[in-house]
Amino acid sequence: MSDQPYLVPHSQEEIAILYEDEDLLLIRKPHLLLSIPGRHPLNKDCLITRLQQRYPSASMVHRLDLDTSGIMVIPLNKPTHSHISRQFQERKVEKSYYAIVYGEVEADHGEIDLPIATDWNNRPKQIICHERGKQALTRYEVLQRSGDRSRLLLKPVTGRSHQLRIHMRELGHPILGCDMYAHPEALAMSERLMLHAATLAFTHPGTGRWISGECAPDF
Repeated sequence: MSDQPYLVPHSQEEIAILYEDEDLLLIRKPHLLLSIPGRHPLNKDCLITRLQQRYPSASMVHRLDLDTSGIMVIPLNKPTHSHISRQFQERKVEKSYYAIVYGEVEADHGEIDLPIATDWNNRPKQIICHERGKQALTRYEVLQRSGDRSRLLLKPVTGRSHQLRIHMRELGHPILGCDMYAHPEALAMSERLMLHAATLAFTHPGTGRWISGECAPDF
């Protein structure tokens, strides 16, 4: 894949502030909005640049893909950024996602434990690689089966790039609307990627208390 920059869609949907205090924000990122600026000058519009117009000290401690909507935490100072970053690194942040995938998933729940590595010849795609891949673990629960599709609750234990997309493909049930890992039939079944970050929970750096945020999907 070429390293040349390309233009991406820009959602005009408003960024919803779900929670706010002096240390951090919990927000809802719209579908089709970059988390951070792209390399192309016309791709500078993104979540963090929009937020910094109102919260100049806002910083990015984790990301969601362009195609993924849902909840994110935004630190408002350096100590908060460092504290939350460490929680992510130590896997102390709890996350869950809703996804609609192709076909009927047979098991009511399960896990996918497959290592993920960058596909250097096809960046930004990732591949399953047992030689150089980093450990990646996703737990899932079937919420509903509807003939040609299933609604899942996904809980990534690790946070590898494209982890949920590629793990669902490896399970044999790619996420609908996924333009990177779904087969043509699953891609055509939705105009958008059917993946949404639903919950996020961690220890508040300022209070030391457990904070949990929730953001319902629109699908």
